[in-house]
Amino acid sequence: MSFEDDMEELESAEDFLQYFELAYDQTVVHVNRLHILQRFHDYLDKGEERLPEDEDSKRQVYKQLLARAYQDFVDSDAQTEKVFKVFNMPDPQNVFVALTDIKT
Repeated sequence: MSFEDDMEELESAEDFLQYFELAYDQTVVHVNRLHILQRFHDYLDKGEERLPEDEDSKRQVYKQLLARAYQDFVDSDAQTEKVFKVFNMPDPQNVFVALTDIKT
């Protein structure tokens, strides 16, 4: 199987961490699995044009980026890291609408 084929077979954060032989704390992964994978994806997107062509080098870059994504959530938390749009939304606003303003 090629590296690309291997990547398509991986589904969970644990699958990725085990594939790249990265040690991890299951508690950190359990709480942040989607955030870790999204951050990993974001890191890959940012450096996509600079990725090496050969599989061994590409595998090393992926491993480093996954380790970095995982470490982000060891050192911090999802709310602080704001990986998903929901964490970047403005606070809800209170708006008053008088009953007389409601027309049927």
